[in-house]
Amino acid sequence: MSLDIKICGLKTAETVAAALDGGATHIGFIFFPKSPRNIDPALAGYLRRAAKGRAKAVAVTVDADDVTLDAIVAAMQPDMLQLHGHESVGRVLEIKARYDLPALKALSLRDRADLDQIGPYSGVADRLLLDAKPPAGSDLPGGNGVSFDWKLLGALDASIDYMLSGGLNAGNIAEALRATNARGIDISSGVESAPGLKDVSLIKEFFRAAGVAKGAAAA
Repeated sequence: MSLDIKICGLKTAETVAAALDGGATHIGFIFFPKSPRNIDPALAGYLRRAAKGRAKAVAVTVDADDVTLDAIVAAMQPDMLQLHGHESVGRVLEIKARYDLPALKALSLRDRADLDQIGPYSGVADRLLLDAKPPAGSDLPGGNGVSFDWKLLGALDASIDYMLSGGLNAGNIAEALRATNARGIDISSGVESAPGLKDVSLIKEFFRAAGVAKGAAAA
């Protein structure tokens, strides 16, 4: 079973190396001042060099304007843009055209009615990222360490390509893969020892668990 794995919210060379050595297909850098994972575009541009030829570097933004995106793209030179705000279908198309980069559009889910968001973005975003709605009072659209009922995704057409996000960790990755048709997974807080502080040992543990889960799914 082929499975893309994205480690998101990286800020140090050590954790970037751990993600790449573990087999990450994508590494994510977050540009959102309210996030404990926020990073300077120049530093992200430096860190993403290690991924060239090994993994796709993803710039994660939240309702960013063109001036902000211009600066991020120029400094980081990402392979993909993750749009994790309330970007409309039209805005996704504008961004793709402006930067000639693929777009990963995040959508927040809690109940079955939230699946209605998916249709309009299918065929517009290059891929979807299905995350849990943030808990009440959170300023963060993602990275909150909470999950949603994965069984909801059983109603999706199997042709829909998405990455699963929200509350994933070494302890539940096997269950998540059994419950969904996700072709990719995205993890952030699940490999942290504190908010925004990635832990190399937890990254390694997650990749071990993901490897076991993939093997079981293929058996």
